[in-house]
Amino acid sequence: MHKVTVYSTPNCVYCHMAKDFFKENNVAYEEHNVAIDSAKKEEMIELSGQMGVPVITIDDQIIVGFNKPKIKEVLGL
Repeated sequence: MHKVTVYSTPNCVYCHMAKDFFKENNVAYEEHNVAIDSAKKEEMIELSGQMGVPVITIDDQIIVGFNKPKIKEVLGL
């Protein structure tokens, strides 16, 4: 089972698309709302070097944005 984390904000369309994709494919994920959690925002920036969301980690892979082909590849879908 993969460890999936989504760093997101409530009004991010691509964040919603990513979370919907994970739900549709029965992939459990942990979500961090970086709009209200400054510690997780700093963690996201340190991991990815990005301030934009979503930032998705799957195991040790970091994916910036909702890159569906890359997500499918990493998850083996």
